[in-house]
Amino acid sequence: MFEPAQPSSNPGDLDHEELFPIREVSRLTGINPVTLRAWERRYGLIQPTRTESGHRLYSQADIDEVRSILGWVERGVAVSKVGKILARSQSIKPPADSPRSQTSVDDFKQWQLQLRQALRAFDERRLEQVYGQVFSSYPLVVAFQDILMPVWQALRSTQEAFGHHSEWLFLDSFLRGRVLQRLQLSADQQPVRVMLAAIPGHCRELELLVTALLLGSSDIAVTVLAVGQPLEELSLVCERMAPHALVLFSNHPPAPDLPKQLARLALAFECPLLLAGDAAELAQDSLIGSQVACLGSEGRLMRRRLQQYLAGHLDS
Repeated sequence: MFEPAQPSSNPGDLDHEELFPIREVSRLTGINPVTLRAWERRYGLIQPTRTESGHRLYSQADIDEVRSILGWVERGVAVSKVGKILARSQSIKPPADSPRSQTSVDDFKQWQLQLRQALRAFDERRLEQVYGQVFSSYPLVVAFQDILMPVWQALRSTQEAFGHHSEWLFLDSFLRGRVLQRLQLSADQQPVRVMLAAIPGHCRELELLVTALLLGSSDIAVTVLAVGQPLEELSLVCERMAPHALVLFSNHPPAPDLPKQLARLALAFECPLLLAGDAAELAQDSLIGSQVACLGSEGRLMRRRLQQYLAGHLDS
């Protein structure tokens, strides 16, 4: 059986990345080689390295992407639409053939490896150090979207591996505490207040909290409602809190009746209703012409669209 080499704890070895043959990727993910090759040929979802003889070799990032694709497919999204989601999430990044882009990707992988090493040791002091170094090197959107959350998502999708669930819980608890601190520091300092709520059962608390950070700005304060907030009681909460807008968040594929459900909700609110997260990407076409505006799921794009909407420059 093929056994990948264990990651080195020496920072000087971070550039030596283990590559996996297709049979090992199939064993790790449960996706047969025929399907993996079809995803590559038909949809361009995964682009493995090729040996001189033409054999495919997959990186850990490729394996994580396979698991991400599988997660969407298992939740009822067609593979072709999964490709669209992944493409949109990359839409404002530098071109893939840009030297700066490749350098950034390599840097992100090194930071992610350092995070994984701290998590394997359950070393909170080291995790705090890496977290601080990441934020001293990158803006908030890049830190969360390109470095921290990919590690969180990868551990969440590989919890069948012994120890990964404990590592995920360790990281999840750490990040929730740090994100809450950042939200509290920015509270009540902005003139515009937006309320953020999750569609019940459609995300984890950390995803909602990070979205609040990504949406907020020097002019916009985001108030996060607790995960599990009933949709039918949102009109009451909005009436009493009087936000400038309400953003619903979902990382699940939208149900067929979601557009009608959102349209009914919008009629009950005095403030505008917006949709963010992966569901916003998938439901965007069906919500054209409605009273519900879609913000998308990419951090910089969500913030920009929210600012444009509040300024009256973004149509629903």
